Amino acid sequence: MKNFEEIALDIRRSIFKTVCCNRAGHLASSLSSVEILTALYFGDILRYDPQNPEWEKRDRFIMSKGHAALALYYVLAKAGYYESKKVGTFCMEGTIFGGLATYGKIPGIEMTSGSLGHGLSFAAGIAKAGKLKGDTYKVYVMLGDGELQEGEIWEAAMFISHNRLDNLTIIIDNNEIQATGFSKDIISLGDLSKKWRSFGFHVIETDGHNIKQLIHTLALEADKPKVIVAKTIKGKGLSFAEGRQDWHYKMPSEIEVETGLKELGISGEELITNEKRI
Repeated sequence: MKNFEEIALDIRRSIFKTVCCNRAGHLASSLSSVEILTALYFGDILRYDPQNPEWEKRDRFIMSKGHAALALYYVLAKAGYYESKKVGTFCMEGTIFGGLATYGKIPGIEMTSGSLGHGLSFAAGIAKAGKLKGDTYKVYVMLGDGELQEGEIWEAAMFISHNRLDNLTIIIDNNEIQATGFSKDIISLGDLSKKWRSFGFHVIETDGHNIKQLIHTLALEADKPKVIVAKTIKGKGLSFAEGRQDWHYKMPSEIEVETGLKELGISGEELITNEKRI
């Protein structure tokens, strides 16, 4: 039995150390998605081969909320696609590990991310192609709740439902905060589950930080496209960032670095080592 909590904690520590050392990245957005990614890659959900990233029978994972790339980088490293120390160059000159992931440069990355909202259309195309070719791979796409305000999301939703793409699963990292404030105050999304059901999806609500519950939910079969509304906390694991709308872009202060090291069980020496590695 894998210790999923230890895997998630190790990824969370790596994210924090890299943000502190490089002074770059979307810390809070990355932290809210850690358990979802852990469930996907280590809970026997995704079918993949890190030694053969382009394996045709692999399942596809699309990170539509691309600003959480740092979390995905460390998950892929732990899954064996490359050495985790390489991610230490995150956002530095000449690195392949930019603030937004680039397809073709980093093994395991399926889509170049950028403007929010595009990932679902991209995933829909891959899922439709799989159906047309008779392939058995599945497609998973992670959306942020803020990007659900994009019109392209709902165009894709109609396409997916109309074509009954039951090989596609949408996971919503529902932390209720976006770049400039709380999602409900910018454009309220109302009852997310009811909204997605009205588009013809099978919808399940779950705790986005309970890995075993996530694995169970992800493994459930449905005869229609599936949406998992995962309730998460932006900045999960850091008391000074959890649920705070001002932490979309912020970097930790010296005091917050010390607090984070204590709360995540990281020694100051580890942070120094991380700096030297970079």
